[in-house]
Amino acid sequence: MDQMRNLIGLGDISLQWWEALYSRCCDIIAKPDDYIDSCKGKILASMFFEPSTRTSFSFQAAAQRLGGSAFGFADPLGTSVSKGETLADTVRIVSSYADTVVIRSPMEGASAAAVLYSDVPVINAGDGGHFHPTQTLADLTTIAQKRGRIGDLCIGLCGDLKYGRTVHSIVEALSIFPNVRFCLISPNELRMPEYVLDKMRMRGQEFTETALFAESLPELDILYMTRIQRERFEDVSEYLRLKGVYVLTNKDMQHAKHDMLVMHPLPRHGEIDPEVDSDPRAIYFEQARYGMYIRMALLLDFFHLPKLTPNPIVAFGDTQKCQNPACITQTESYLVQTTPVGAAGKCRYCDKDFV
Repeated sequence: MDQMRNLIGLGDISLQWWEALYSRCCDIIAKPDDYIDSCKGKILASMFFEPSTRTSFSFQAAAQRLGGSAFGFADPLGTSVSKGETLADTVRIVSSYADTVVIRSPMEGASAAAVLYSDVPVINAGDGGHFHPTQTLADLTTIAQKRGRIGDLCIGLCGDLKYGRTVHSIVEALSIFPNVRFCLISPNELRMPEYVLDKMRMRGQEFTETALFAESLPELDILYMTRIQRERFEDVSEYLRLKGVYVLTNKDMQHAKHDMLVMHPLPRHGEIDPEVDSDPRAIYFEQARYGMYIRMALLLDFFHLPKLTPNPIVAFGDTQKCQNPACITQTESYLVQTTPVGAAGKCRYCDKDFV
């Protein structure tokens, strides 16, 4: 298995790395008792600056099922962050107590910034509307379990593609698999960001964009639904106008392939009618369970990596400032770029183009 120190995104993973990780996951599913003490004495630190149920619980369960333990916070108001402590200092302290740190933040690029100050591996559990790589590993595991392999698929990504970090990550990860096509279904206001589309074009990934939901269903092998995320909107009226734009019902399912899989990262908020839950093609609750197993496989590696001295970036001369209001550099002003002022490039934290 290729060595990986941190998991921030999935742009650099190889097919070999995935196959090794998935093979280990399958072994854990088949023989969980063999792994009960495999990480005894290891500690996971969870820094959740944003609410979470599935991701937080599945990481804790994964660590404990491996014989390790977990600590952390799910509300920064009860920590020194509320007193003004920087992300860098929080990471320095927390990582000194643990063997791996998992971080979720509403700010894009937070986990990439955390890597610069942590002496143990860092796992991105979601950074704003940017990426959510371990959710994607759960998604890939689900597809592989249900279809036997990954490839030769038409995948419909539906809903909030602008802020949906899960769809950004799954598009990135599926680039290593053969003949995967995407149908990007969203209202124009929530279409896939241009920086993601640019990467898709660069990688030669085939995709179409449409606002038509029902018309797209018959061609899909997988329908990946997402919720319209209230917390990502600055204007509540815009959210209220767009929520409920797509709702999957049993009537819709009659027009889908008999083996189409319905997936959702959860939580849902009305975009899948509960009546669909009884359809055997609806696998979103199984998807959540597979997330725990693939996180166990990941932690088996990360828990045993040695500590390394962090290496923060030092500015030499004038550098760009990211204009993305959701970028971690907006709240953590000491973070610097590596691209000089006037040079073309992207933010090293949130991936947005410099203006």
